[in-house]
Amino acid sequence: MALELYLDLNSQPCRSVYIFATKNNVPFEFKKLNLLEGEQYGEEFGKINLIRKAPALRDGDFCLAESIAILLYLAEKFKTPDFWYPADLHQRARVNEYLSWQHMTIRLQGSKVFWLQLLIPKILGADVPQDKLDAALEDLNASLTLLEDKFIQDKPFIAGDHITLADLVAIVEVMQPVGAGVDVFEGRAKLSAWRDRVQAAIGEELFDEAHKTILGAQESVKLMDASKLQFFKPKILKLFM
Repeated sequence: MALELYLDLNSQPCRSVYIFATKNNVPFEFKKLNLLEGEQYGEEFGKINLIRKAPALRDGDFCLAESIAILLYLAEKFKTPDFWYPADLHQRARVNEYLSWQHMTIRLQGSKVFWLQLLIPKILGADVPQDKLDAALEDLNASLTLLEDKFIQDKPFIAGDHITLADLVAIVEVMQPVGAGVDVFEGRAKLSAWRDRVQAAIGEELFDEAHKTILGAQESVKLMDASKLQFFKPKILKLFM
């Protein structure tokens, strides 16, 4: 049985896993999962990931959840180039530092802005108070400043001279609010230059392919069946509002 990756490229963690596996020629079967339609709650997917989130991995009888765990599993199993997760103690510590920080900061904030700016008003039909959106943007901007000043600093990449898993995870997070029409790079020359270096290291074609879905979100929401999200509306509003 080929290694299977269950992914929805609207999701930042799914994009990081997809880019990493594709860039490193990991043989896998792409199992498309539509999170907005609740496919993660299906009976079959529950057998693979009881957490009911994507990405998820199945490698024979072995199943794994959580994007960071999956990235590290792929790096170790397929012996990807060292620069992704460096053996050097200090460089690896820098990678781990970012991966530990991002979950409740830029990852959460990028998602929140995406929902408040686009999905909640356009799909759920709920009014988003301006103060809620302003606060979410303020939090996101604070984390983007930390990404520049604390993690990137004056280095080409987060851990030094080469792209690592930290940069890969960071770029998909930074691109999430862009899909909702928020230009996070405006007035941020350091962040913009870093993005260009990450894009070049990944490869422009793969970078664009992985982000095509999210960057087309403002158009695709017009075609979405809003009724499929109504069941999740109370949970979504509680989480983001």
